[in-house]
Amino acid sequence: MADGDAVSTETGAGAGGAAGHWSPGTQILWRYRENAGERFHIARPVTVVQDDADQLAVWLAPGTECVKPALADGTPPHLEPLASRYTKPRTVQRDRWFGTGVLKLARRGEPWSVWLFWEPGWRFKNWYVNLEEPLTRWEGGVDSEDHFLDISVHPDRSWHWRDEDEFAQAQRDGLMDARLAERVRQAGRDAVEVIRAWGPPFADGWQDWRPNPSWGVPSLPDDWDRTPAHVSS
Repeated sequence: MADGDAVSTETGAGAGGAAGHWSPGTQILWRYRENAGERFHIARPVTVVQDDADQLAVWLAPGTECVKPALADGTPPHLEPLASRYTKPRTVQRDRWFGTGVLKLARRGEPWSVWLFWEPGWRFKNWYVNLEEPLTRWEGGVDSEDHFLDISVHPDRSWHWRDEDEFAQAQRDGLMDARLAERVRQAGRDAVEVIRAWGPPFADGWQDWRPNPSWGVPSLPDDWDRTPAHVSS
C-alpha cells in the first residue's frame, strides 16, 4: 500500500465495520488511543488473516512502518524512570516493527487480544495477552485503548503477569480510576480462567500458522490518525 491510500477495504458483504467482515489479505489499521485522552498514539498497519462473527485475526509483518509513543525530549519511554514515564510531555514518532512478525487475535467483545510471537526460523516463543478495551471497528480498521496489565503464556501452559508496575503507576498518575482498574483486574482474572482451561485461542493451533507469501508489507497512511466516520463493536 502506498502512503495516502494504505487502507484498502472490500465493499458490500466483504466490508469491515458494521457492514460485514474483511476478506483475508485486506490491509487495515490496528490503533490505540492514548490513555485518558482522545488522540491515537499507536497505529500499526496489518493484514487480515481471518474475520468472522467470532474473531478477528491479523498479521503484523516484520518491517512494517508504525506509529508509537515517544517522550518529547527524545528519551525512549522504556528508559524513562517509572515515576515520570507517564507524566513527561509526549509525542509520537514513526518507526518500523523489527524482528519477527506478530499474529494478533481478538474475539468480539473480549477486553483483551492475544498475540503470538516467534523466534527467527518460526520457532514459537509465546502467547501474550494484552488487556485492553474491546475493539471498535470502523471502515479502515480497529481501535482500542491499552490497559497496561498483560499476561505471558508459554508453550508449556505456564503463565505470569506482566507490567504490574506500570499498571500501578498508571493509577497513581490518574490514567485510570479505581473503577476502571478493577474492571481491568477482572478481565485479567477472566483471561487466566481461559488459560487454565486451555480455551481458545490457545488450543486452536495458531502457533503453526504461517502468512501467505504473496502478502506485501502494508504502508502507513498519511492520515493514520483520522477520526473514523462510523464505528461498531
